[in-house]
Amino acid sequence: MKRFAHKLFGKLPLGLFTICLQFGWLVYLAYYATMASSIVNLIFEIIAALVALNIVNRDMRTSFKLSWIFLILFLPVFGIPAYYIFGRSEITKRTKRKLLHVEEAYRPLRPQDEQVMQELYDQDYYAGMQSSYISNFAGYPLYREESSRYYESGEALFPQFLEDLEKAEHFIFMEYFIIENGEMFDAVLDILERKAKQGVLVRLIYDDVGCVNTLPPRYYKQLQAKGIHCACFNPFRPVMSVVMNNRDHRKIAVIDGYIGYTGGFNLADEYINKRERFGYWKDAGIRVTGECVWNFTTMFLEMWTYITKEAEDTSQYRPQNRLCDMEPASGEEPCGFIQPYSDSPMDRENVGENVYLNLIAHAKHYVYIFTPYLILGSEMTTALINAAKSGVDVRLVVPSIPDKKMVYLLTRSNYAPLARGGVKIYEYTPGFIHSKCFVVDDVYATVGTINLDYRSLYLHFECGTFMYRTKAVMQVKQDALDTFAKSREVTLEESEKHLLIVRMFFGVLKLLAPLL
Repeated sequence: MKRFAHKLFGKLPLGLFTICLQFGWLVYLAYYATMASSIVNLIFEIIAALVALNIVNRDMRTSFKLSWIFLILFLPVFGIPAYYIFGRSEITKRTKRKLLHVEEAYRPLRPQDEQVMQELYDQDYYAGMQSSYISNFAGYPLYREESSRYYESGEALFPQFLEDLEKAEHFIFMEYFIIENGEMFDAVLDILERKAKQGVLVRLIYDDVGCVNTLPPRYYKQLQAKGIHCACFNPFRPVMSVVMNNRDHRKIAVIDGYIGYTGGFNLADEYINKRERFGYWKDAGIRVTGECVWNFTTMFLEMWTYITKEAEDTSQYRPQNRLCDMEPASGEEPCGFIQPYSDSPMDRENVGENVYLNLIAHAKHYVYIFTPYLILGSEMTTALINAAKSGVDVRLVVPSIPDKKMVYLLTRSNYAPLARGGVKIYEYTPGFIHSKCFVVDDVYATVGTINLDYRSLYLHFECGTFMYRTKAVMQVKQDALDTFAKSREVTLEESEKHLLIVRMFFGVLKLLAPLL
């Protein structure tokens, strides 16, 4: 009963109910005005046509344009208010100015070592081009690998994660989309409290929309009372606002500026399978050490500065001349390159998507992909199909048990065109796969937080780690091979076997996909 009451009267359902009331009242007023006056109705139709023309001229994805134009022209009384509130995929101008000011202050702190970049170009010209794109347009430099390790599940990563937190001597920075009290976060919180009492600087950022159903209101104050510096990104308010479109979906942990973590895992029990929600929860994470952690450190500091408006000397967070705590396996020296990067909705440079598209376009033998959601635009669909038609072994692994029913239906609506183009689709039969990984030709990989859906690719703050011939690349490949063995391949016949009404429903879902 307590869980049922929480679902019914919690912050999220009450907030959504309040927003729906506001939106419903706005639509009702518009509808009443059009019904009461033919002149008002004509004005609405003219406005709908003008808004549609404005959308055509906007610099936005074709899929976004089609979705909004259809909704506005077909249902102007509903579509115009909806577009005004939710249709601006970019952040507000005021927020953008603030973020740009912070970015301008931090970007010079990440200069690219041109010698390192040239070494990569000398080894692999394409890899150098990919890395240069990230360095020039995302502002995150390339580094030589010191050590990298990929973890195929949250429970495999968690013991090492706790061990690293225990060893912290100077500072701990953590930034997560979802936090929920339970065995996982309680263990982390116990260490953070003790470290704070020992004089270690502990900072934590969580996304309030991501935690709207998992944490009580103003939870950051409870953590501040424990000596943990805590900030909340984009506080959830039950008012119609485009700002709620943009969320901090990143997962970052930095220990003493020398050890860094990212991946799909949040700080809640399902991510280490201490709580079963949708069968076995498969996630992924990566641990890196060395100079490249500076990219993660500055990602965190940028967001911290934006939220708290605190200016500080960042040089104190960059370790100098420290020894590596993890020796290379089998006495081999690391030979790869590594480049943590961030993607932001504050500009129109879709770094996360472009990294994925570049990897697909330059694959020669295979592309293996893990993604929990498969809501594709025409660009990504075309890239996957073109690669498969060129003889590349393209494989996608998606969940067999959904966490969101509507998104699962959208995922399945993409099966048929991909399968007809030669892309192999696997459903992870043990449960839900939440990993976001690409591995290509035993050479390249990226592990991070970026899903193959519209929100991750265009609306959220995200992060990833591009790798060239690092130790972790082959670990990602091995995990992919093991995962295929536990998954069921979707046949072409199965992907096309739908009744006409189901195909029509899939068509509507795909048309409206960018709006969900």
